[in-house]
Amino acid sequence: MANFYKNAFYDPSTTDVVTLYTCPNNANAIVQNIQVTNESGNKIVKASVYDSNVTTVFQVAYASITGPTICNLAKGPIILEENDTIRLESSDVSDISATLSILEISREDQNG
Repeated sequence: MANFYKNAFYDPSTTDVVTLYTCPNNANAIVQNIQVTNESGNKIVKASVYDSNVTTVFQVAYASITGPTICNLAKGPIILEENDTIRLESSDVSDISATLSILEISREDQNG
């Protein structure tokens, strides 16, 4: 079993939902942080998880952000199982970005 720290970045070109990370089928993952940066204006940002076991999307965070500011959407760890995804969407594409901090726990050895 191996642990990998990963980042996923959000720099939207659309206000549609964007999948930022998909948990591999040989792992579980913990999303530890969803840091959103709003450089200016008012924006709404939503985070959701697609649970592949029940083929359902669950909204896990919603924030109305006035910039300039930085906030963390993840108020606690978000656990992803095999093939689950984490997604973000925002009401605007300008002056907004996000970084996800993820711990991926593989059931395979690092070399295999």
